[in-house]
Amino acid sequence: MIEVEKKFILSPENETRLITGSEFLGERMQTDVYYDTENFSLSLKEWWLRTRNGAFELKVPITHNLDRLAEQFEELEEEGQIRKVLNLPGENLAEDLKTQGYAPFAKIVTTRRKYRRGHFNIDLDQVDYGTSTYTIAEIERMVSTESEIEAAVTEIMSFAKEIDLTIVRIRGKVMEYLKRHRPEHYRALVNAGVIKDF
Repeated sequence: MIEVEKKFILSPENETRLITGSEFLGERMQTDVYYDTENFSLSLKEWWLRTRNGAFELKVPITHNLDRLAEQFEELEEEGQIRKVLNLPGENLAEDLKTQGYAPFAKIVTTRRKYRRGHFNIDLDQVDYGTSTYTIAEIERMVSTESEIEAAVTEIMSFAKEIDLTIVRIRGKVMEYLKRHRPEHYRALVNAGVIKDF
């Protein structure tokens, strides 16, 4: 599946607009640990390898357009798929990653409230970086093929305008973490044209 999502500032006003008429699906806490090499070999490609509550996942971008309106990632959750993309042989993924020079660079704990509204998944996140916090909302639309992405982006943006959300550029949880706590890593991504600084 392909995840198409747009992030929004989670102000009290935006939260009210998002949850009014939405179905509450539950709340959970998730701990994400992100991995990369010392020379940022994954994040310089905008690949995000993490464990979420202990299970490995790899997010790979569908496009590298810095001006895209919404994030577009393929999410790989099966170990075989992750090994294939990383060209990583072996039998114990955690140990094999360590052997190949991958190490954690961020631990992000998120309390997530999930909602459903029509076609959209809505996540309201309270993020804990250990020494600071961040609040963010995501509107997500899952699609099966790349040909559906453009329509999904249009749907998300139309929905956001319809409920009068504040639409501005916003950093995701990992980018915000890097900007606050790992400025050298953040600057490397900016310099390489992976992200825009704002």
